[in-house]
Amino acid sequence: MMVMQWDIREDPFDVMYEPLAGANTTTLLRLLAQNRFRIAGRYLPRLLYAGLISTILAPFRLLDTARYGRTVGNTEITRQPLFIIGHWRSGTTYLHNLFSIDEQFGYCSTFHSLVPGAFLGNQRLKSIVAASIPETRPMDEVPMGADLPQEEEYALGSLTPYAYYNGWIFPRNMRYYNRTVCLEDAPSRMREKWRQTYRWFLKKLTCHWDGRRLVLKNPANTARLPLLLDMFPGARFVHIRRNPYDVYASMMKFMTTVLPRYTVQRPPLQEQMSDAILDVYEKLYRNYFTNRSKIPDGQLVEVGYEDFVQEPLQHLERIYTSLSLDGYDTCRERFAAYITSQSHITAHHYPLGDRLKERVARRWEFAFDRLGYQP
Repeated sequence: MMVMQWDIREDPFDVMYEPLAGANTTTLLRLLAQNRFRIAGRYLPRLLYAGLISTILAPFRLLDTARYGRTVGNTEITRQPLFIIGHWRSGTTYLHNLFSIDEQFGYCSTFHSLVPGAFLGNQRLKSIVAASIPETRPMDEVPMGADLPQEEEYALGSLTPYAYYNGWIFPRNMRYYNRTVCLEDAPSRMREKWRQTYRWFLKKLTCHWDGRRLVLKNPANTARLPLLLDMFPGARFVHIRRNPYDVYASMMKFMTTVLPRYTVQRPPLQEQMSDAILDVYEKLYRNYFTNRSKIPDGQLVEVGYEDFVQEPLQHLERIYTSLSLDGYDTCRERFAAYITSQSHITAHHYPLGDRLKERVARRWEFAFDRLGYQP
């Protein structure tokens, strides 16, 4: 086995964009208990930073709840969400950013995801969040910003110990957090806590956006269709797929770049990380294929990443039409301008050796055919 090749910029004192910093105190303590307080000494500054920020944010969370708790509790999500799903590194961010241009939609921003307990009544915190995040994502140079769209899984990780991204902070326990992707396999208590937390957070976002339909991008939701349909039977779904070989290679690159910036534990060996990636992909897509047919007609569109990046406007129009969404014509010029602005960002291809390709093909053989790719 080889030790994971860490990103050359890895720094144990780097606390910028540390997801734990926005966690409420209860969640922070529960996460530590789940992991038996196993923290690598070199990353203790990150944990201390997270604890300090969490403590500082406590009165802001209390104020937020006092001012808006009843309003959030009484909020009804009348316009059911549009969920963008698909495995990580499959183009979900690109699609999410495009939809966010359409002002009929609300979305989870980076600000919302990093201070989920305090964002309604404390807009002054946004400048602090903006200063704590890089201008671009470290793995692909996609722009970041406090007001730009972000995955709500980060918020769930701050509000509950049952979130997939907590495995990036505590990678020695990653297989446990993989269970939070396919919640059908989780204990009923975990599922119910997740459901309550998720609904509360989406109601809070709905308040912020004055009742607009939410467009939400969260790859983990690809394996949560039964839960989502039970909560939102009229929800729309856009599934974007990508060649599994490219997904695997991009995920390995992603993990070696991002995990060192989040972890508070000694990183796993390269072979262990590879197993975790293979494992969660298999669980996610077996679950998706099993439950895809439960989505009612007219509520799901599937698109290939390779096709989408070649003709984004054409496929975006098809998505709007297939899901009976208005507004494409109104936003077409803005969509085109955004697409042009991102033309300098290209998808990287990481060639895999024959033995590694064989391993990926063996584990994911079921997915190649059903997604329309050749192993």
